[in-house]
Amino acid sequence: MAGMRRGVRIGVDVGRARVGVARCDPDGLLATPVETIQRATVDPVARLRELAAELDAIEAVVGLPISLSGGDTPSTQDARDMAAQLAATMPVRLVDERLSTVTASAGMRASGRSAKQQRQTIDQAAAVVILQHALDSERAAGRAPGELVHDGGEAALRERD
Repeated sequence: MAGMRRGVRIGVDVGRARVGVARCDPDGLLATPVETIQRATVDPVARLRELAAELDAIEAVVGLPISLSGGDTPSTQDARDMAAQLAATMPVRLVDERLSTVTASAGMRASGRSAKQQRQTIDQAAAVVILQHALDSERAAGRAPGELVHDGGEAALRERD
């Protein structure tokens, strides 16, 4: 596959309490925040499907939280499960999201956001970081980022290069 695929993608940061959502423009240049889904009150998979339909998204990019050493964390299976459920209705790619929340948090501190303001938008900011990284990597490599999730199948994040 040469170059960048056209189409809106949604970026997803799966957290225990909240799911951050970002989107990009149809040219895949810039990721921007969309919303934070509160898992206690909203079915995140259903909401993500609604958003994907509203935005006419070609795929979802789900951050896979793995430890700095490359192993699974308690949140890894949660992200895999949500990705597999989403994959029943749309293409989903799992991408390594190590440091996305750290990067997002540092960016927010640099822009003067308080810890309280950060908590309300950190999940969206992390989703932006995940999606932007995937877009930049696709543009640089000329191929889709991460790994395609197959509906209900176990997706393993394969070592690349």
